[in-house]
Amino acid sequence: QVQLVESGGGLVQAGGSLRLSCAASGSIFSISRMGWYRQAPGKQRELVADVTSGGNTNYADSVKGRFTISRDNAKNTVSLQMNNLKPEDTAVYTCTATLKPKAWIASGNYWGQGTQVTVSS
Repeated sequence: QVQLVESGGGLVQAGGSLRLSCAASGSIFSISRMGWYRQAPGKQRELVADVTSGGNTNYADSVKGRFTISRDNAKNTVSLQMNNLKPEDTAVYTCTATLKPKAWIASGNYWGQGTQVTVSS
């Protein structure tokens, strides 16, 4: 059973920092992409950042220069370093991965349970 487990969410004041981590576990053959989405109350889910196994990154315009995504392919983990946090960053952050289970030929998208990030003004 493939699982994505996030950690690192919490409450922080504006201007502070948090580091989110996500670990993929289970019978996995390969992971082509890992990333983070977020969803704030009253808004749709949006991509925050993602990274391929080759190290190519993509960021939402609103977080460029403040957030950094990184991955450890050997450990099947991805992290999101969030600096200079703003109240508008408040959301549920969810880890996602495009991966291929060992028992299957095709890849699929998997999601974590989500972790709350709250930024106070």
